[in-house]
Amino acid sequence: MPPATAAPSIADAARLDVRPQRTLWLLSIAHAVNHAQAVLLPLVYLRVIDEFGVEVGTIAFLSALGAFASGVVQLSFAKLTRLISRRWLLGAGGLLFGGGFAAQALMPSFGPFALVNVASRIGGAPQHPVGNGLLAEQFAPRRRGFAISAHIAGGNVGTVVIALAGAWLIAGIGWRWTVVLFGVPAVLIALGILLWVRETGADRDAAMAKGSVREAFRTILSDPNHRWIYLTSVLGGGGRGLGVVNLFVLFYLTRVIGVEQGLADLMYGVLIVFSVPAPLVAGWLSDRLGRKPLIIGVYLGGAAGFAIFILAGSSLPGLWAGIVVMGLFTFAESPQLQALLADIAPPGVRDASFAAYFTLAFGVGSLWVAVYGVVIEAWGDAAGLPFVFWLMAATFVVAALAVLPIREPPRGGERVESAHG
Repeated sequence: MPPATAAPSIADAARLDVRPQRTLWLLSIAHAVNHAQAVLLPLVYLRVIDEFGVEVGTIAFLSALGAFASGVVQLSFAKLTRLISRRWLLGAGGLLFGGGFAAQALMPSFGPFALVNVASRIGGAPQHPVGNGLLAEQFAPRRRGFAISAHIAGGNVGTVVIALAGAWLIAGIGWRWTVVLFGVPAVLIALGILLWVRETGADRDAAMAKGSVREAFRTILSDPNHRWIYLTSVLGGGGRGLGVVNLFVLFYLTRVIGVEQGLADLMYGVLIVFSVPAPLVAGWLSDRLGRKPLIIGVYLGGAAGFAIFILAGSSLPGLWAGIVVMGLFTFAESPQLQALLADIAPPGVRDASFAAYFTLAFGVGSLWVAVYGVVIEAWGDAAGLPFVFWLMAATFVVAALAVLPIREPPRGGERVESAHG
């Protein structure tokens, strides 16, 4: 009987019908739909504001609540992955995610709309921590980086699809049919995961051998590298590309500058398109230059992009310059922080490490959106939205400073574990 921390043999994997490539394809497609919905929501919110008679600040609070609820749930996966297979967590989450998103079309007023909106966001919670953990278990270390990168790339494909077609679909068939169009595929993919994904349970055995969930959290929280990465993720959440920047860029262009809707949609689309090449280029550079210099440069570049965008006023060339610079930098910070976390996290606490990261990055970090909603409610769109972008720039500068104390592991062929590993 192999020890609990040993990887399953090829024979064991074959007996369980574990097929890593099939798992990767299904998770990448699910991630594409996940991102597609995240990018579609700001376009939907513009129509909801008019139809239900709510304010921009109210939408900001809804967006913050959904992100916070989704983020807080992710902390539970440190325990749930010991009790329930990752396949069932991903499948059940996908059913709630897709069903809730499609159900928005049936809601007659803002209250019920907000309820199913938040429920859908909670259903999407397993995608990042549980999905990345499953890929890390099924792929050998020499291929693990490719697998996780492909998972991220799959999400970005969905991002680009909506950037190019989202506004056109809403204009053509309305926002209600559009949310159905993107909710049903999420349900079908969830069923595919339940039917066809298998797993060995090797990580679960390693986690149980390592000790309790409390001990796992004690291990990662006693590591200064983990603490600084977690702090950086919360600070960087103030200007993150998806869920923050893409939401307020659209509001600023249409409700403050008064850019015509078609041009605003085009600018929004161009911004989102950068979410595919920017992380890939950043990842390639970080493999060669190191994670820390790249992450610091990304934060400072993003802060410059926010400044250019606001200082441009109503100048279209200036606004386009701001869109390009924000696109180059604001989508690249989160994947590189995840890569740095993967470099320092011992395998025995992998699920706890990822659960804590995504809870803080997308749960606590989402409170920035609520803060921005308070600013907009207090100052109004015209004064509040520009100040929000200055706050984003400040969060990125402070996040860059928080990266400095992190001790990046030596770069080499083998991953060097944390001293607490």
